[in-house]
Amino acid sequence: MSSVHASVVQTKAPNIPLLANGDRLTQAEFHRRYQLIPDDVKAELIGGIVYMASPLRRAHGVSHPELSGAFWLYKAATPGVEVLDNATTILGEESEPQPDLALRILPECGGQSRTDGDDYVVGAPEVVAEIAHSSRAIDMHRKRDDYRDAGVREYLVVCLEEAELHWFDFSTEQRLRPNRDGVYKSIVFPGLWIDGRALLDRDSMKLIAVLQHGLNSREHRAFKKRLGAAIEPPRKGKNKS
Repeated sequence: MSSVHASVVQTKAPNIPLLANGDRLTQAEFHRRYQLIPDDVKAELIGGIVYMASPLRRAHGVSHPELSGAFWLYKAATPGVEVLDNATTILGEESEPQPDLALRILPECGGQSRTDGDDYVVGAPEVVAEIAHSSRAIDMHRKRDDYRDAGVREYLVVCLEEAELHWFDFSTEQRLRPNRDGVYKSIVFPGLWIDGRALLDRDSMKLIAVLQHGLNSREHRAFKKRLGAAIEPPRKGKNKS
């Protein structure tokens, strides 16, 4: 969750109703009002209910870059994949969250989300992540259910106060478990290997080293090849005389 705490936020247009914490709105009405509130205020629509963000503590501010850095390195090594950081994501008629992080496969490579004419993401990114502190109850329950129902395939929640990483695989309704070395391995994004302890301890060097092993894996090479095949133009056959 992000920057400014407010239970009620005045819009820039006096004829538009206030955006208030706890409002029940459709996605279209929420989006209309959200576009008119001050730019430094973050709000989300989860299950048809408006949630205003709380101020960010230091723990969130120093933990977010660890995971976003890992996602960025994965994206850099995987053409056809995009990282989203605090991007408004339109999931349905009652859902417009702004997840801390997401990884998606680009539409031209077979991804399940798209970008609309106003440059908003529409549809579920393949992987979504939240850094949870004051927002833990929402992130672990109502928001988790929204992401699952919208078609997100994997969902990570980094719970700071409890020092826990929860990684949900919605395709099986199970949680991904780390291996004996404490490494989580994404199913949706082969080669996305995250050392849970390193992430929670903000051990950047170990986090990068483990991820690099994943990027060097056979699974990641095969995934890159598959994504590349989706965007390569078909080769023209030889003309027969």
